[in-house]
Order: sequence, then structure tokens, then C-alpha cells
Amino acid sequence: MSIQKKEKFSTEILNIKDIGQLIDKITEKLQNDVQKVLHRFGGVIGISGGVDSSVTLALSALALGSDNVLGIMLPEHDSNPESETLARKLADKFKVKSIKEEVTGALEGFKCYERRDKAVKQIFPEYDPTTYKMKIGVKESGLYSLLPPVFSLTIITPSGEEKSKRLPVNEYRQIVAASNFKQRSRMSMLYYHAERLHFAVIGTPNKHEVDQGFFVKYGDGGADVMPIGMLYKTQVYQIAKHLGIPQEIIDRTPTTDTYTAEQTQEEFFYQLPFDKMDLLWYAFENNYSPGEVSPVMNLSEKDIRAIFSNFQRKIKSTEYLRMSPVRDY
Repeated sequence: MSIQKKEKFSTEILNIKDIGQLIDKITEKLQNDVQKVLHRFGGVIGISGGVDSSVTLALSALALGSDNVLGIMLPEHDSNPESETLARKLADKFKVKSIKEEVTGALEGFKCYERRDKAVKQIFPEYDPTTYKMKIGVKESGLYSLLPPVFSLTIITPSGEEKSKRLPVNEYRQIVAASNFKQRSRMSMLYYHAERLHFAVIGTPNKHEVDQGFFVKYGDGGADVMPIGMLYKTQVYQIAKHLGIPQEIIDRTPTTDTYTAEQTQEEFFYQLPFDKMDLLWYAFENNYSPGEVSPVMNLSEKDIRAIFSNFQRKIKSTEYLRMSPVRDY
């Protein structure tokens, strides 16, 4: 039996060779999954003006028909108004009905903002949520230390001054736990509309979000089907261009849109820009050696080993997010 030779690692290795064929494969499977496996009439999608939800909506419209897709905007107190503007433009482009469901009231009922701000004030007593902004993040430099990431809390004063401090574990957990009410409230609203229409909830996470655990369990990770869950971020962009996603969405910097201060996904979680991370993750998954990757990525073998170790740590530490409930009793 012949053994297939592994493709030489290169910066072009994730280029989709036949985008049309891949789109056909995804949409055919999505149609089958929704109609024949889940036995639903159509799909509900949370749209945020980001590239992942935009590509998911466009693929769903192709797979199920525009009339059988509902796009739902789910803003809250901290959301960037641009998200709604871009989401509406997207829905109009693909002739999909869209509605807006404000979830601020639900979050206030959960004391989401109050619980988060209480933790912030433990670090910065002067913090005033009515005039200050805040975010948490982790620096890229931590990738190369072989140690778990260290998060920092940043506040921005009314005058624009930024102040940052290392975020202790208890306050970190409280801020994240409180913020996760946002994703879980949105998930509940999506399922409300899905159930009243006998539709499926179509999730928007890409491969990195699923595999690295960049999602909230029973929040944005709560869905019936995830059609782009096997696509690297750069591949999502390739498909977005092919499908004619509005250029403003393609050009928009990916953001968590969770905290009051502007924050990128790279800053909050990934620590690397997507063009680098995709290639390094592919190399990690497909067992390319640091020696094969080093000259292509212009990184030392030591740094590549550290990044691979970081990837392995993320998989291990977020495995519980991908688990079904334990029922072996």
C-alpha cells in the first residue's frame, strides 16, 4: 500500500483551490443537516457585522433559500453601533429577513454589568462605568514563555489615558463569568425564535474558535449545526470575498464586541494575527516539525516549539467546553 506524501509546508498551503466546489459541499451538507437530520424548516443566525456570521448567513441563504433564514441582531449596552449597521447591510445584500432583539434588559436582570464592574473596581477603585471604558487582554509575548497566559485589565479614563494592571485570578474569573451572560442571553433568544419557527440555530464559530475553545459553553457555542467549524479564519475570508460579503465587513478588524473599550480577538485570546496563526495551527495539527516550519514562518525553531506548546495547552485547558454532559453513572 502506497503512503501519500505530505504536502510541503508553505504560506500557500491553506489557499482554497476550488472555492466554488467547497461552497457547494458545505451548502449541500448544511441543507441535508437542517432538513433531513434535524428536520427543521430553515435556520436562525445571530448576525453581528463580523465576517464569520456574515459568511454563515450567506452560506445558509444558498443552502436553505433566503426566505428560510432569519438573521437576528442582538445588541446590548456595550455593543458597537457599527455592528448593527453592518448586519443590516449584510441581510439586505442576501435578501434575508432580519430583526433586532435588544438583550440589555436581560443582562441587567442577571446583574451582568454590576458583577463585572465590581471586579474591575477591586483593581481600579476610581473606575466609573458611566465615564470610563474597560477591557481585558493577554500579550503576544507570552506565547514564547512556555507558561500559561497572564491577563491584564485596562481601563481608559474620560480623558483617554490608559491604565493597565495584571489581573488577579479571582477578579479575572468574575469578569469573564459576568461577561458570559451576554453570549448565553443571545443563545436563549436565538432558540426562542428557532423554536417558534421550527428552525435550527446555525452557529457561527470557525475552526479556531471551536478547537482552541474561544467560545462560551451554552452561549455562542450553543447551536444545532456549525457549517464553518472546519474552516481556518483566512479561509473564511477567502469564501467571504467569493460570496460578495460587503467589503466593510471583510475589512473590519475582528473583535469580541464584549467590553466597553475596543478590543481585538488577537489581543483578548489568540495572541497572533490570523495569517500567522492559521499556518502555525495547520502545521501543529498536521505534525510538521519546527524545522520544516521555521524557514517559512521566519521564526526560530525554539519559538515554534513554544507556540505549539501553547496550542496544546489551549486544547487541554478548554476540552471541557467541547464535552457533552458526563452521564456515565
